[in-house]
Amino acid sequence: MAGETFSVEEISSADGMVVREYVTPSGQVFGVSWRGPVRPDLKTLLGDYFREFAQASRSSAHGRRPLLVRTDHLVVETGGHVRDFRGRAYLPGLLPESVSHTAVR
Repeated sequence: MAGETFSVEEISSADGMVVREYVTPSGQVFGVSWRGPVRPDLKTLLGDYFREFAQASRSSAHGRRPLLVRTDHLVVETGGHVRDFRGRAYLPGLLPESVSHTAVR
C-alpha cells in the first residue's frame, strides 16, 4: 500500500534509534514508529500531541508492562527493555482511506 497512499521516511540516529514516519502524499505525518537501544524522546516524536499523550498516560498504571494510550485523536503503544525499546503512534483520524493502523509498524 505504501507508495500510492503514503510513504515511509526512515531516520537513523547515532545511538542506534530508528524512527519511521508515515506520510501522506500531501506531506502530513499520520504515524511514527521507533525501535532502538534507548527510550526515544516522545516529546519530540509526538510534537503537539505529546501533551495529550502525557495526560492520558498518567491515568494508565503500567509499571514495567507495555504502555497503551488510546484517546479520540491519538494511539500510542510503547514497550521493550534495555537495548530494545520499540513502539508506534498514529492518528486514527488522519489515516489515509483504505490504510489500516497495522501499516504503522
